[in-house]
Amino acid sequence: MKVGILAGGLGTRLAQETSVKPKPMVEIGGYPVLWHIMNIYANAGYKEFMVALGYKGFLIKDYFVNYRKRTQSLSIDLGNGDVDWHGKEELDWKIHLLETGLQTQTGARVRKLAEFAGKEAFMLTYGDGVCNLDVGKLVEFHKSHGKLATITAVRPPARFGNLSLDGPSVTAFKEKPQIGEGWINGGFFILEPGIVDYIDEGEDVIWEQKPLERLAADGQLHAYFHDGFWQCMDTLRDVRLLNQLWQDENPPWKVWT
Repeated sequence: MKVGILAGGLGTRLAQETSVKPKPMVEIGGYPVLWHIMNIYANAGYKEFMVALGYKGFLIKDYFVNYRKRTQSLSIDLGNGDVDWHGKEELDWKIHLLETGLQTQTGARVRKLAEFAGKEAFMLTYGDGVCNLDVGKLVEFHKSHGKLATITAVRPPARFGNLSLDGPSVTAFKEKPQIGEGWINGGFFILEPGIVDYIDEGEDVIWEQKPLERLAADGQLHAYFHDGFWQCMDTLRDVRLLNQLWQDENPPWKVWT
């Protein structure tokens, strides 16, 4: 099963970073958040990726075309231009970098990914969120219900500390916990080829509106509930948080070794 990643948006809420790079290339611990997301899937054995490019997509192309140069030692003979690599390439991923348009909305990008995947089911996520999802269990759940689409439901992290009160007395305090109720779209979808019938033609179709609404109305959308860690990267506050967590001994989304 291929993994589709939406990586073409403008990332306007991260303008200080995204004025010079696409949002999926914003770094967490020295690596683009896109690299972190791909590792989550690769750890589960899913190593073929379809990346939907748009805004400054050439920088994503450049990163992966030159990945080996960035990460491995090498020797160069300037006399004849020969390059000798030291050691084996660390990654065995296959990556399709697909131009899907600068102004294209998410629905149209999903349609293009589905067309590239052909008659096969594929996974889909956004290029700006990480979690400690068990991808294998997600796949099992999708296969068990037989519907066209699975969406991963998550509990968003609270922005402020949570107080437990007994009158004016604070009986417990927890700094920025995952909220205790309410589920939201966490991305990490699995989609069957038939979802294209729910996406109208045109570049202005938004995946999170009519396509998902129609799938839900037809009973073709099931939710996989993920109670663990999940964090999107919408603001500079989020970037700082994820970098802080990466410096810890066990960052919560690092499911690979």
